[in-house]
Amino acid sequence: QVQLVESGGGLVQPGGSLRLSCAASGSIFSINAMGWYRQAPGKERELVATITSGGSTMHADSVKGRFTISRDNAKNTVYLQMNSLKPEDTAVYYCNGVVVTSTHGPGYSYWGQGTQVTVSS
Repeated sequence: QVQLVESGGGLVQPGGSLRLSCAASGSIFSINAMGWYRQAPGKERELVATITSGGSTMHADSVKGRFTISRDNAKNTVYLQMNSLKPEDTAVYYCNGVVVTSTHGPGYSYWGQGTQVTVSS
């Protein structure tokens, strides 16, 4: 099977920075798109950023210019560098990956367990 494990969350003051990591492991042939989502209390899960296997990125308007998604294909790892954090960025951040587990097989969507990010003074 495939597992995605996030790390790097925590408590940070407004204006501060955090770097989230998400490492995929298990029966992986390749990983297509990877992304970060977040869910604040009482709100729906929302897309934060995505990155293709070729490195093309998309960032939500709410984080554009402050957050940067990147990936290391050799390590099956995706990162989210978060700068100039605001209290409204407080949420559980989830990693997602579309993972191909066999040659010519389809890609399946996998989720990490989530990591809490709290921005507060």
